[in-house]
Amino acid sequence: MTKKVTIQDIADALGISRNTVSKAINNSEGIADSTREKIIQKAVEMGYKQFSYVASIMNIVQEKEEVEVEPEFAGEIALLTGMYIPNNHFGSLMMDKFHQEISQMGYTLTIHRVTDENVRSLTFPKTFNPERVSGVLCMEVFDYEYSKMICECGIPLLFVDGPAKAGGRILPCDMLLMDSISPITDFTFKMIERGLMKIGFIGDYKHCQSFYERYSAYILAMTYAGLKVDKRFLIPIADGDISGLADYIENMDEMPDIFICANDFVAIDAMQILYQKDRKLRKQVRFLGFDDTHESRIFYPSLSTVHIHSQTMAYSAVQLLMSRMKEPSLESRVVHVETDLVLRDSTEF
Repeated sequence: MTKKVTIQDIADALGISRNTVSKAINNSEGIADSTREKIIQKAVEMGYKQFSYVASIMNIVQEKEEVEVEPEFAGEIALLTGMYIPNNHFGSLMMDKFHQEISQMGYTLTIHRVTDENVRSLTFPKTFNPERVSGVLCMEVFDYEYSKMICECGIPLLFVDGPAKAGGRILPCDMLLMDSISPITDFTFKMIERGLMKIGFIGDYKHCQSFYERYSAYILAMTYAGLKVDKRFLIPIADGDISGLADYIENMDEMPDIFICANDFVAIDAMQILYQKDRKLRKQVRFLGFDDTHESRIFYPSLSTVHIHSQTMAYSAVQLLMSRMKEPSLESRVVHVETDLVLRDSTEF
């Protein structure tokens, strides 16, 4: 049986007093740092593990001894994006974490802006060299024909969101999405339970797959509850078309109890237009957005929305793309990352 190491054993090994060793072990004052470090190192070497303090110091000592080695260059990952990704876009935080993760693996990240002309001519940005990249990540690229062209270039590929599959056209690629179905369905049922039966939807469901899934969840929830979808409350407006949205709202002869919106920006635009039309509607029409942007928290009334876990999206994107690069023959995969319904003032009255 191995003999238990004591404080006296450590003191004897170093030729110092038992009291000095005890001070070092218990992190007490009145001892020089150099002496403390020497005692702790000896305690670690001798296997003294009685105190949790020593266990934590063992980790510190090991970390000090580790030498960070810069990973060897593994290749280039290219981000193709159809827009500048602002800080209030969920993809901004996601891409930051994605970049950190692939950098630790030795990959570099290059960003290439896909212009309208690229989409029309089915060409890559001039900065993009297909022969140089190991993998491609697409974000805010929603044109079906252009996305199909990227799929056919033979490079390991992942779409974060992508073209809507409303027409049944399925691209042969991996796609990462946030869960839009669960929170929209949950919200719709919650509102119906409160007796709010007139529910509308604002957003172009053909814009992208995530918008299509949010619209589909709304339709399915209404159908499951036995409620008729009132087409007067459907506003198929494109994201950012404020004048078109204003025209729709101005010409409505009746308002629903709730508008479910494709994202936070659509919801905030609609709320501002509606309140300008009639301030009394502030307490009559409820709104749900999606993305949990900073604006959703500071707008008045604060916007109920759906929170996207951007860092989890980043981890998932790394795993999907790396596995595709390793096994190009894998069947196409669609992965949904969990989201959270966040109820705020815009629906709580």
